[in-house]
Amino acid sequence: RLHLVESGGGSVQAGGSLQLSCAASGYTRRMGWFRQTPGKERDLVASIYNGGGTTYYADFARGRFTISQANAKRTVYLQMNSLKPEDTGTYYCAAGMMTYTYWGQGTQVTVSS
Repeated sequence: RLHLVESGGGSVQAGGSLQLSCAASGYTRRMGWFRQTPGKERDLVASIYNGGGTTYYADFARGRFTISQANAKRTVYLQMNSLKPEDTGTYYCAAGMMTYTYWGQGTQVTVSS
């Protein structure tokens, strides 16, 4: 079983930045960040495919957020810039070979206006 440990959430004012980190206990083919905002379903924010480094961004994340890898592709980061109050929510790291099988515990991001 793959374990995912997230860190980096917190509180920031609108326009600020946060970096989330997710450390995996082993190799996985794809890693991604999801978020659940109040009253909404869990949405994919960004993902990265370890095979070739292909990235994907949700429309609301493109241009503001950057997903990257380190540590032999076992750590994935989500750099979030120009944060907005609507970015407030719980952010989850997820990983798997074909689908997102493994999930982190979630880290809270709060953006105040």
